[in-house]
Amino acid sequence: MITVQFAAIWVAWLLAGGSPGPATMGIAGTAMSAGRTSALAFALGILAGSASWGIAAALGLSAIMLANAWIFEMIRYAGALYLGWLALKALRRAASPQGAAMGTPFSGSGRTLFMKGAAIHITNPKAILSWGSIYAIVAPPDATPAMLFGYFALLYAGSILIFIGYALLFSSAKVVRAYARAQRWFDLAFAGFFGFASFKILTARLQ
Repeated sequence: MITVQFAAIWVAWLLAGGSPGPATMGIAGTAMSAGRTSALAFALGILAGSASWGIAAALGLSAIMLANAWIFEMIRYAGALYLGWLALKALRRAASPQGAAMGTPFSGSGRTLFMKGAAIHITNPKAILSWGSIYAIVAPPDATPAMLFGYFALLYAGSILIFIGYALLFSSAKVVRAYARAQRWFDLAFAGFFGFASFKILTARLQ
């Protein structure tokens, strides 16, 4: 199950999850404004929302892909287009004189922050697209539920690294200053990687 191709896709999953978006910018803003504990509560809520979409996608796709190979292909191409869209967003941020905002702060108790984080991810249509397309890319059309849940565990581990990592890193003033200085270069790197990954998915020949 763990091949060189999957390892490359897993890295792409990390980069996609770590690129600026509602979840990561929410965690970063909360960490900078309210501290590490609040950011961790918010990140755990996002992880709960991510798990709900990941499990739903695994349960649904295991049956859908077995019965309809064309749906498998549609999801794969949707994933490629999504990566291309991320590449364009990264290029726009890199070209912007002001750069992207450093974060979106959220406030409240630990429970409130958890619920806000979960709501952001559950109501974000990109989350289900991300899970659905990544399964379609890494799993064969005849993938069993056990295989899909194995992929879920590995991909979800990557999400934990990203979201908890953001909460820990952006609660450090030194990390925030370093990221602000190198943000344009990060965006250029994201754009190149997402563009290349999108091209490879679109041109891949699947068995």
